[in-house]
Amino acid sequence: MISALWFKKIPFFLLAMMISFSLSAQKEDPYVRLAKIDVDPVQLERYLEFLKENMEASLKKEPGVLSMYAVAEKERPHQILIIETYASKAAYETHIQSAHFQKYKQGTLAMVRSLDLRDVVPLGGTSPKKK
Repeated sequence: MISALWFKKIPFFLLAMMISFSLSAQKEDPYVRLAKIDVDPVQLERYLEFLKENMEASLKKEPGVLSMYAVAEKERPHQILIIETYASKAAYETHIQSAHFQKYKQGTLAMVRSLDLRDVVPLGGTSPKKK
């Protein structure tokens, strides 16, 4: 298992604060995606390796990727929730064409039992002010 599953230890309120911070630097409306993923529990360890590698590469190599946070349910760690913030929808489209995302996507196809992707908007005053 990945040591210290860092993304499982982030409290939800801290996750919201991190998203708020990443959005505060933006001048245009960000594009935010929510992914609910049910992973085959038998393959969870390998899935998490792919996920970590993709997230690290995305944040390092893609200026349009503002933030990526993944958490797992405490009692059902194979239930993964990922919140991704992009500078724009175009930045998201660039991301899903990247080599590291394609490696993640193709490498985890047989591990994912269900995937629910949603476009979401930040609430509670976390959106940047328009000038």
